[in-house]
Amino acid sequence: MLLITRRVSESIIINGTIEVKIIDIKGGRVKLGFEYPEGNSVYREELYKKIQDENQNASNVDPNKLKNALMSIGKKEK
Repeated sequence: MLLITRRVSESIIINGTIEVKIIDIKGGRVKLGFEYPEGNSVYREELYKKIQDENQNASNVDPNKLKNALMSIGKKEK
């Protein structure tokens, strides 16, 4: 079982329907226990959102820049 101490109102997002158990609450902090199938990823909410934003930005590639980059790679290989 993975244990993470987080403040109240911060969330954890996991790849699907994962059981999250509150283990302890002390001084404004919540200890959560996670049970999930092997191979899933666990992220704090802010990191998950950052990864999603970075993935979205990476997918917004200018087709002309991509074409030029691929052409320059092809020239170097010859």
